[in-house]
Amino acid sequence: MTVTLTKSSDRISNKILLPSIRWETYRAIACDLESQPNKRLTYDQGLLEIRMPSELHESYKKLLGRIVEALTESLDLEICSLGSMTCDREDLARGLEPDQCYYIQNESQVWGKDQIDLQIDPPPDLAIEIDITSSSLNRFAIYAQLGVPEVWRYDGQTITIHHLVGDRYILGDRSLAFAVLKTSDIQSFLELKNTLKENALIRQVREWATKR
Repeated sequence: MTVTLTKSSDRISNKILLPSIRWETYRAIACDLESQPNKRLTYDQGLLEIRMPSELHESYKKLLGRIVEALTESLDLEICSLGSMTCDREDLARGLEPDQCYYIQNESQVWGKDQIDLQIDPPPDLAIEIDITSSSLNRFAIYAQLGVPEVWRYDGQTITIHHLVGDRYILGDRSLAFAVLKTSDIQSFLELKNTLKENALIRQVREWATKR
């Protein structure tokens, strides 16, 4: 199977929703689209959504990723950065591709592995969702099924931190991966985007972290 997606010139994410897709077909499409990084797949028990994120979406994805990486360096924490790694489990018939995902608390359990199997290995400790244009599917329910303990969601204006408690997420006021980091701190970093260039903003994040 060969899948080719093209992106229109507008700034709104394109979405394709395909019903009655078998697991094997979803995995074949996921493999076929590995050469097209500007896409996100969400699979939920036969429903497959393919999204093409906008430039604004990608800008905030990269910025939040750089913030996470700067924090781990400044706070002397190890990290395994896996970007939009496909996170899925055949036994659940669910899967998705985060905008960014990281192993931090469980980094030692996946260090050196060429391939991660979420039926054996722990899920990423932290996932980032840029939700400027919402998915048609309930991605948080899939994250909960996969057992991802922390999700940061940015809707274009506000950042929120979500902690997995039981089988659902609740809002938290600080990060599980970074005990010193409050939701308000991340919001302040993001608001600097309007006045500082990217490297200058990251320097501010590093300075903040070294004082903690």
